[in-house]
Amino acid sequence: MAKKQKTVYMCSECGNEYLSWQGQCSYCGSWNTIVEHKISGLKEPSADTRRRTGTEGRPVRLGSVGTSDYARMSSGIGELDRVLGGGIVLGSLVLISGEPGIGKSTMIAQAANRIAENYGTVMYVSGEESEEQVKLRADRVCASGRGGGISDALYIYPETNIENILSVCEEMKPCFLIIDSIQTMYSNEADSVAGSVTQIRACSNLLISFAKTNNVPVFIVAHVTKSGELAGPKTIEHMVDCVLSFSGERDRDLRILRSFKNRFGTTDEIGAFRMSSEGMVEVSDLSGSLIESDVCEEGSVISAVYEGSRPVFFEIQALVTPANVGFARRTAVGINYNRINMILAVLEKKAGINLLNHDVYVNVVGGMSTGSTATDLAAALAIYSSYTGKTSSRRIVAVGEVGLTGHLRSVPNADRIVQEAVRLGYEAIILPERNARHAAESGNVSIEDGGRSVRIIPSGSAGSQSISVIGASNILDAIRSWT
Repeated sequence: MAKKQKTVYMCSECGNEYLSWQGQCSYCGSWNTIVEHKISGLKEPSADTRRRTGTEGRPVRLGSVGTSDYARMSSGIGELDRVLGGGIVLGSLVLISGEPGIGKSTMIAQAANRIAENYGTVMYVSGEESEEQVKLRADRVCASGRGGGISDALYIYPETNIENILSVCEEMKPCFLIIDSIQTMYSNEADSVAGSVTQIRACSNLLISFAKTNNVPVFIVAHVTKSGELAGPKTIEHMVDCVLSFSGERDRDLRILRSFKNRFGTTDEIGAFRMSSEGMVEVSDLSGSLIESDVCEEGSVISAVYEGSRPVFFEIQALVTPANVGFARRTAVGINYNRINMILAVLEKKAGINLLNHDVYVNVVGGMSTGSTATDLAAALAIYSSYTGKTSSRRIVAVGEVGLTGHLRSVPNADRIVQEAVRLGYEAIILPERNARHAAESGNVSIEDGGRSVRIIPSGSAGSQSISVIGASNILDAIRSWT
């Protein structure tokens, strides 16, 4: 006899459950997100489907546990492998999200074809598009493969029932599984419509059980909300092994892939792509592609941040104009709005620049978005340049965090940013005083001219290149060195 169904009320934002309906979720604070769900009294999945620890359920000394590298497969896309920490870990679940039309399915189709060429059977499950639609995209993006087309080991399966999908996978034994998208899948075990919190939870549990039992990596495509957050219950982000986000401006061809969670690697890496008619093209030299002009312009300063294992250089532009009516406007694109307000206050207090009656616009050129404090100094110099009409006489880079006292605080990996600045041919770089001393003391440089200029010999190069490393203790020192 079937058990009676149970009715619960669940928040669609965070997945928290309640016994009765209420207007606001007490866990995440969202309003009007609690909806009714019916849960059938089916038997819970067996505990044998969960991951094993290798210790047969008995506690052991942590120091005696052996370590081993995770087995990985290459996706055939270097930037994707970089973000994942060196490749796709077998048996892992990777959740990838992004706005519609940003290029998620395009990149996954390329990766699926290359994995099929190198490793064997790949199953592409499409719940949103028909076979013909997926084939049209694959014909366009898979022409660069080893065989010059779509691999014979790549299979398409348009299905939304998760039990049918897993049944076919048990039969075909794929080495890689793609679910596009999780919001279109439904399970017979949950009595609700596809895309609901209950269905997404049930389908994710079944996919986790399949991946861990068969040691098959699974890519799950997910939608995002209007605010850019991952749609569905937040518990899914805790269930999967890796959460990737694909971002970029739809009117630009640059796409950035970031990792917000990774159990098998760092979350600091980023991958850069450009959307083209042949699909996603990797951008190996991201710094060179973001900076188009070598001319020093008014209100424009070059800055850099260290993302994962590589420094990224980009241009910060500022425009300061007199305010016509009302309150002065403050606009920031690609950089934190609150930090811009803080930098403006420091400039007024420490540099004597009165911006009360001026509109200030700050933009990170190229569609990049940075949350690093290392761009504070460049933003301050760009605002100063636009306000005074002055420009630097040299190709110069500015890196450093601006404190409320006006002093510059050190930033991590400044020595590697200096190395990249040399490669890109910059004449000078302004750093916080502590970072400048550390760069001069590192083993890769020899000090000249009283410690203000360092000569760097790149590895594998017979010649040498020089860059002037300028240490500034506060914002006024940086302004004087920049001009």
